[in-house]
Amino acid sequence: MTARLRAPGLHRGLIGAALGFALAYAIVLPVRAAQGLHPVLDGDAVTIVGLLSAPLGFLFGLGAFDYWFYYLTGRPTRPEDHSGHGARSWKDYFRVNTDHKVIGIQYTVTSFFFLLVGGSLAMLMRAELAQPGMQFVSTDGFNGLFSVHASILIFLFVIPVFAGLANFVLPLMIGAPDMAFPRLNAVSYWMLPIAGLMMMASFLVPGGSFSTGWTAYAPLSTDQPIGQLFFTVGVQFAGASSVATALNFLVTIITMRAPGMSFWRMPLLVWANFSTSLLVVIATPFIAASQFLVLLDRALHFHFFDAAQGGDVLSYQHIFWFYSHPAVYIMMLPGFGIISEIISVKSRKPIFGYRMMAFSLLAIVVLGFTVWAHHMFVSGMQSWIRIPMMITTAIIAVPTGIKVFSWLATLWRGVLHLDTPMLFALGFLTMFVIGGISGVMLAMIPVDIHVSDTYFIVAHIHYVLFGGSLFTIFAGVYYWFPKMTGRMFDERLGKLHFWLTFIFFNLTFGPMHYIGLRGMPRRVADYSQQYAGWNLFISLSAFVVGASTLVFLYNMVSSWRGGPRAEANPWRALTLEWQVSSPPPIFNFDTVPTVVGGPYEYGVPGAVHGVFRKPGEVRPPTPAGGGATQVARE
Repeated sequence: MTARLRAPGLHRGLIGAALGFALAYAIVLPVRAAQGLHPVLDGDAVTIVGLLSAPLGFLFGLGAFDYWFYYLTGRPTRPEDHSGHGARSWKDYFRVNTDHKVIGIQYTVTSFFFLLVGGSLAMLMRAELAQPGMQFVSTDGFNGLFSVHASILIFLFVIPVFAGLANFVLPLMIGAPDMAFPRLNAVSYWMLPIAGLMMMASFLVPGGSFSTGWTAYAPLSTDQPIGQLFFTVGVQFAGASSVATALNFLVTIITMRAPGMSFWRMPLLVWANFSTSLLVVIATPFIAASQFLVLLDRALHFHFFDAAQGGDVLSYQHIFWFYSHPAVYIMMLPGFGIISEIISVKSRKPIFGYRMMAFSLLAIVVLGFTVWAHHMFVSGMQSWIRIPMMITTAIIAVPTGIKVFSWLATLWRGVLHLDTPMLFALGFLTMFVIGGISGVMLAMIPVDIHVSDTYFIVAHIHYVLFGGSLFTIFAGVYYWFPKMTGRMFDERLGKLHFWLTFIFFNLTFGPMHYIGLRGMPRRVADYSQQYAGWNLFISLSAFVVGASTLVFLYNMVSSWRGGPRAEANPWRALTLEWQVSSPPPIFNFDTVPTVVGGPYEYGVPGAVHGVFRKPGEVRPPTPAGGGATQVARE
């Protein structure tokens, strides 16, 4: 029993979390008593210290820092026997694992769990909004619902699920055996459920959950009930996870590409994650800073955002949006890479304007930092700032437009395979263009002022993040599901899932443009009778969208358990991940691949992206079927 308690795992992690929270009391109580203050009733102090110390105790107990702790204390480090690498049973997904493929699945499954949580909160909101008046929750409860809904889906679903798919696929795509820093990769994953549990637990504390929206504007967020602290600290853990993963991607892409893989032979998904990682590393410290300043205002009364004490109220919004507009592209660029892979493979054509596509990704990285204040046109900031922000917002549509036209040119006269991944890719194209058009409209100052804080904004952000990001996520999951699981999904259920989602998504969010233009305010639990009919229609459509997700989950679970065995390359793709078995070997490749051509040379006679040479072999082997020696040929 003692040996089991000493072994790292979830049981030891829970013990560590309890000890961490006990440490918070041990630190706070004597300090409060020495100050002559009540040692127990000051919930803020204990909560802040506990929310920091309990997760660290959990990570220590889980074993996330064991190897580094041995090194720092001068004890002999344990030999790298790779016993923590790979998954031999379902239990291996519930421990610290250093295999990028296992971590990718951990990220993806955990993120979809949070999708279910955030989606369930959305269903409660739409049930409340189905008719005027108050039916199921109070106004404060409704504020908590939409705040936690948005925060979970942005910070704990969209951003990390892209990291999960890239974690699985990216090392395979560039011919690497693993990520550059496997242990850091494992730690970055385990910070994610910590952040999610904090946000969900905010409903359980006195005063209720945070109710300031996912933006948590100060000074409102500095005097909210204790539940607000769960957002403030939870975002820090989610941000730390994101930065650690981004650094890992950058180092992996720069230093671990297979022989012959120059930057101009990298698949566009690799380019997309390279660009996204640059955005994450540069931008995420700004949201971390905004939340640290809120903590200092709240706990130590620094008055950064207290106008009565000389603070600057608008500085929070500037800091927050300097992260949060680039964050929109953090939630979009990986999806652009996914769509590029799928459209090229499913139309059997090379990507049109490959280099321009790569350059446009980098252009978005640069321009993404020049448009933050278009979220603040009605904030009371200096009016002259609106003009340059309007211009840069219109300019950033140019590299995005390059991508749309490149995808359309790739589809033109292609041999289209309209299976489930391709349907979601085409659905993304239409939904994202609609969201982009409304975004260009909102860049115009008079339009933005007119529709600010109306349901037109709700429609826009959902067309961008649901119609844009979520459609690409579904496309990517269906596309790489055979590689991740070794099984094929049910195509009929996949197409049913697409059509239910596509049709009822438009029926849910399309009418919001109209009622927003008519003046219905967003973030309200009650509304005027004139909007009752439209809101009932929207709620009924939203329930169908929620039900369509259950079709997806059933398809994934049942196919993973008993679907037909997948071939190594069921899509006849050229990129390296499809040239190994499904699922891949533990270290990805039996022999190091050599890249000899581009990743999208469909229709080119004898085109090959990579070859697998045996030790001492000079000439490429003749293409043969099966396993890690298969070479794609069109």
